[in-house]
Amino acid sequence: MTQNKERKPKNVFVEGPITPDKIATSISHHQHKTQIGAHEIFLGQVREDVIEGKKVVAIDYSAYEEMALEEFHRIRESAFEKFDLTCMHIYHSIGRVKTGELSLFIFTSSPHRKPAMDACRFLVEEIKAKVPIFGKEILEDETHVWKVNQ
Repeated sequence: MTQNKERKPKNVFVEGPITPDKIATSISHHQHKTQIGAHEIFLGQVREDVIEGKKVVAIDYSAYEEMALEEFHRIRESAFEKFDLTCMHIYHSIGRVKTGELSLFIFTSSPHRKPAMDACRFLVEEIKAKVPIFGKEILEDETHVWKVNQ
């Protein structure tokens, strides 16, 4: 709503985990944008689930990258149409991410809190439902199982 310019598809993939430094840098770059009144952040972290009595130690993420990037772009544009956003950032890991590390970072900004919060939830649900990203859960004995999104 706030932006009408044509946006180009962005590469949202990060090799390995999303670091706290990447998150802090993203946040700090918004201090000069004084029209923003609210930010909402979602951080997806790899859980230490137990599958068949074995702990999950990591998830190895893969994707049909070209198709995934197109879908990320479509979802991103849809969020800009539905919500009064100033800006938005989405990053998703590719490759191995250990338990406790971050694999998804969504950061929405708006003049007011409600659009930022609603857009962030919308983005998480759309990404989980529609983007062709696959996670192979690596168990403590190095066996693996394909992850089911929940």
